[in-house]
Amino acid sequence: MQWVETVNEYLKDVRTYANTVDLFDVFEILIIAFLVYYILAWMKTTRSWRMLKGLIVIFAFLVVVNVMKMDNIVWITQNVLSFAVTAIIVVLQPELRQALELLGEKNFLPSIGFSGSSNKKEDVFSEKSLNEITKACVEMGKVKTGALIVIERTESLKDYERTGIEVDGIITSQLLINIFEHNTPLHDGAVIVRGNRVTYATCYLPLSDNLGLSKDLGTRHRAGVGVSEVTDSLTLIVSEETGGISIAYEGELMRHLNAETLKEKMRKIMNMNGEEDAKGRHRRKGKGKAKDGKETAE
Repeated sequence: MQWVETVNEYLKDVRTYANTVDLFDVFEILIIAFLVYYILAWMKTTRSWRMLKGLIVIFAFLVVVNVMKMDNIVWITQNVLSFAVTAIIVVLQPELRQALELLGEKNFLPSIGFSGSSNKKEDVFSEKSLNEITKACVEMGKVKTGALIVIERTESLKDYERTGIEVDGIITSQLLINIFEHNTPLHDGAVIVRGNRVTYATCYLPLSDNLGLSKDLGTRHRAGVGVSEVTDSLTLIVSEETGGISIAYEGELMRHLNAETLKEKMRKIMNMNGEEDAKGRHRRKGKGKAKDGKETAE
């Protein structure tokens, strides 16, 4: 078959080139590997990671049609790609600007994971943080205090942090309640959570233009859904009108959640395994029955 012969010729060329590789070529390959790793590590923290997956599928398709000599499809794709490059640059303009800014910073290596000095314990969302956030949402729901809490997952929320005020505090229910208390300087806008810390407050989020959302939903719910449409974040919303608790994730809104359902949804979305849950239950049992009873009531 013709495509088998094409593959064999390609493999023969690869073997021929491999025999001519010297030390300088190895050094050059390492530099390219570093650059590719850096670009992929950066893209994974942005929405462009989703686009990259689509481009990989398209590239695989192009390889197949080239090997199988489908000339008409090859001609179409070659002409389309000349415009697609310009379109990708326009679509990814904010991400490209962010990458250049990051490259100009002194600490850009730690930001992509080349530093071992970061506190891993604070980087991972814990069972304690989950319980504190749940407690805060339930308490705010009882008194109908509106709240909007965005929990960062793999895609960075730094663009939205720039619109807010830095807090950088360990997650506690009292901190969250104080932030969203009526007539306080930080109550308007969203709180962003990274790992086990509240990083910023009063952040502005993009509003969803989904026409399928209920008409009785206000700006807070539309902002929660909006940020979940463009990032992989988990957003918690407490209604100021009804006190109801909702979760927005991947553009979907889950409403009227109680404390147990809220915890279950958060554990699932944040990929918290059964071992972490068991450790959390063991720690709570060790604190005595009285405190266990109090937590259950909350």
